[in-house]
Amino acid sequence: MRSLFNETMAEKLAKVRAGLRHAFAVEPEDQPLTIEDMQLLERIAEVIVKRRMAAPATMFLESMGPMNFLGSQALHFITPIIDCVLSTNEVEQVARLLERRDTVTRLIAIIEAKSAPQGATAQ
Repeated sequence: MRSLFNETMAEKLAKVRAGLRHAFAVEPEDQPLTIEDMQLLERIAEVIVKRRMAAPATMFLESMGPMNFLGSQALHFITPIIDCVLSTNEVEQVARLLERRDTVTRLIAIIEAKSAPQGATAQ
């Protein structure tokens, strides 16, 4: 009788483990960004650099990098509210981009490239 109980619990535990294994899975990073996605990242970086906020934005993005997926889900949730300020397509595009883990590092690289002095070379 006891072995039946243990097998049932073991099966339940195996199902829970299998479910959790895929609960936090994200899309692979090897998929290239579209031209529209890159243009949006370029526009965001230009605005940040134009306002001389490159260093704070880079620091913020690096510290919040692991939370980008939660940010994307928050954007999906508040899209109806911010629809009156921003276009729905751009909000959905940003949310979709934030679902990818490599987007934040790409945005940081673009910001750093745009904020670098003109004569500076990469090390």
